[in-house]
Amino acid sequence: MKHTRVPQSRTVLGSVGTVALIAAALTLQSAQAAPAKADAEPPTATAAAQRARTISSALGPDAAGFYYDAPHRKLVVNVTTRTAAAKVRGAGAEAKLVRHSLTSLNAARATLKQKATIVGTSWAMDPKSNQVVVVADRTVTGDRLTQLKKVVASLGDRAVLKQSPGALRPLIAGGNAIWGTAARCSLGFNVIRDGQPYFLTAGHCANAVRSWSASQGGPEFAVTEAGSFPGDDFGIAKYTDATDAHPGRVDLYNGSMQAIGKVGDAIVGEPVRRSGSSTRLRSGDVIAVEVTANYQEGPVDDLVQASICAESGDSGGPLFEGDTALGITSGGRGTCASNGESFYQPVREALEKTGSHLG
Repeated sequence: MKHTRVPQSRTVLGSVGTVALIAAALTLQSAQAAPAKADAEPPTATAAAQRARTISSALGPDAAGFYYDAPHRKLVVNVTTRTAAAKVRGAGAEAKLVRHSLTSLNAARATLKQKATIVGTSWAMDPKSNQVVVVADRTVTGDRLTQLKKVVASLGDRAVLKQSPGALRPLIAGGNAIWGTAARCSLGFNVIRDGQPYFLTAGHCANAVRSWSASQGGPEFAVTEAGSFPGDDFGIAKYTDATDAHPGRVDLYNGSMQAIGKVGDAIVGEPVRRSGSSTRLRSGDVIAVEVTANYQEGPVDDLVQASICAESGDSGGPLFEGDTALGITSGGRGTCASNGESFYQPVREALEKTGSHLG
């Protein structure tokens, strides 16, 4: 079995987009400081995420993150100057003037990466508070907690430390249950690669299991071809029978299925759902993106964090909104009895690095 470690080419928060295509339009619109049209169609979370990345790219160093206000169905873009705020309003979004730029917050994250990569911690930029939120689980104690507090304090009001009673861990046990001799995980999304049917799951699951069954002790129905963990957390397995139907759907555990036909990028504030073989269908909101989670096995970067509990066996399951695939369950902190949270590998990156596409 091959453990894929593909060189990463990731971007800073809110910096993805096509600058040249909209920079001129933003400049022209901002000259009139035009507010967003009151009768404009409110964006969906998926559309808001796409628009936010494009706007932020055009703003350059004045950009400071963004999020989706789900109750009011509006995109909020953080900026550090009034000029940038006018450009954001001219592009049809709400502007929020904040103190810290993305450059400053990313520098804080780099400091944490260098000086506080401690097992049991995670951190991410929270665009709502304009801070890097650092969370330590119950295993971070003694000298390690002292060191963490020292590093966070050195960052001033750019960072805040919180403590969680749960333990940060991948959610392997041992979508729909998939079984190996060493683990039980969940199937993420059915995909096509080189014209053949495959499925995506968590990388830590793929690294632990070569041969998969649809039931415990049942016949083999798929074989792992690659897994990437830590660093990333995705794996891909090939179905052994290409003639069987492998629909692009997610089990909602109520007798129905959700068709999946699109790939999206999660945005803070977006309402989402997760399906898994242990806790079935759960819903919540995206708390953060580009999260670093320091598992016992090593750090995983650029995860999506959601206010959805997950437990052992849910690893690999799908995160989605409507018919849009967003992520693959990686790990969590806490349980469903304690309002736990969960982390997800972005599905777009998994598709790109495995050379696959939704089926």
